[in-house]
Formats: sequence, C-alpha cells, structure tokens
Amino acid sequence: MPPCESLEDQFFGTVTVGERGQVVIPAEARRRLGINTGDKLLVVAHPPSNGIILCGLEAMRDFLSKFMEGLERINDTEASDNASES
Repeated sequence: MPPCESLEDQFFGTVTVGERGQVVIPAEARRRLGINTGDKLLVVAHPPSNGIILCGLEAMRDFLSKFMEGLERINDTEASDNASES
C-alpha cells in the first residue's frame, strides 16, 4: 500500500449499518488498502470515539510478530548489559 500524502487521504466517506449489522467498505478504500473478497479483518473497539477499527488479520499478525521480535531484542540487550555490569 503506498503511503497517503495527507490526512484527507485517510477518509473514504460514510457507510450505513444494515439490518444484519453489515457495512460495505467503499471500493476506493478496498482498492487502496488491498482488501479483497474473502479477506479476514480484525474488528477492534475504539471506545474513546465509540467506534471500531478494522485491520487485516494477517497484517496484524505480521505486525505483532515483528513487535514481539523487537521486544525480545531489547530484553536480550538489557540482559547482556546487566550481565556485563555485574
């Protein structure tokens, strides 16, 4: 996904919740974000705005995996630093 130039590029319009709780993600949003038919999206509450955030499940898994790897590197560095100080 190419980076957006401005905050305005982050907005794709409004959607209406149907009787069964369904919403249609605007075509431009799906195209720009690479969301395809059958993709799994993670639904996360955003309580301060009484809203939700949708995120690709695989993208979130990749992010969390890299995040955890970074934390492990920090822990290893700190443990190494503490051992050398002893």
